[in-house]
Amino acid sequence: MLFEQDIKNALPILENGDLILFPSDTVWAIGCDATNKDAVEKLYLLKQQRVPENLVVLIHHEQDLLKYTRQQNIRTFDYIKGVHHPTTVVYDDPAGLAENIIDLDGTVAIRVVKDDFVSSLIIQFGKPLLSATANQEDHYYPCMFSEIENEVLNGVDYVVKYRREETIHHEPSSIIKWNTDGSISILRP
Repeated sequence: MLFEQDIKNALPILENGDLILFPSDTVWAIGCDATNKDAVEKLYLLKQQRVPENLVVLIHHEQDLLKYTRQQNIRTFDYIKGVHHPTTVVYDDPAGLAENIIDLDGTVAIRVVKDDFVSSLIIQFGKPLLSATANQEDHYYPCMFSEIENEVLNGVDYVVKYRREETIHHEPSSIIKWNTDGSISILRP
């Protein structure tokens, strides 16, 4: 099955600190090991950016939040379980991640994925993935494989074959900020 073969092929690439191109639970994305500073630098070079904007740490389960942020609030788990659209949450006080993905304001964006392929990849990799939209320009999101620029296709070390033929128009995630006082700010509905 293509699903399992892509995971098998992607794992050594991620373990080596290199980049993959994959269909996420939202749009197509460039991914790497979110705990590896050198891998993150490679992603920055391909994206032609120097700051950690529009980067999202992908995790498999809500409980993984306990490993990657010290901003802990039990209401976070209930909120994440209750949303049906992929939702990225911006947290203060990240932990256990590559330092070069932490924003200048000390925050990090994390999303619990609900996609079987990405969840399986994260579980088998044993670490979170850093995800960035599969483009070099910030004005569009590649919602389908056919929309990805050649520079990105040629700039990664492995391109997942699974879901390339899809014609469903996927949307980026919603983004909220989980404030230290427990309130929520909606950054992108």
